[in-house]
Amino acid sequence: MPTDPILLVTIAATSLVGLIIAAAALLRGWQGWLELKRAEIDARRADAAPPPAVARIEIADLKERIRKLEAIAAGVDY
Repeated sequence: MPTDPILLVTIAATSLVGLIIAAAALLRGWQGWLELKRAEIDARRADAAPPPAVARIEIADLKERIRKLEAIAAGVDY
């Protein structure tokens, strides 16, 4: 084992730089994974239910269709 202090400092510094690079790469990957999961959750929320205004308009449209069908079934001109 060499006992040259410059060599030992160089090996330690190189190891530290390598560790920092690996940690930065892992952190970047982790942040990317979190962003992907956030996007998946947002997509599920968007697909889960329409916005309240759209839902109210659809319900009003369905109620109007039901009234028309009931009027037709009752023989009333609508």
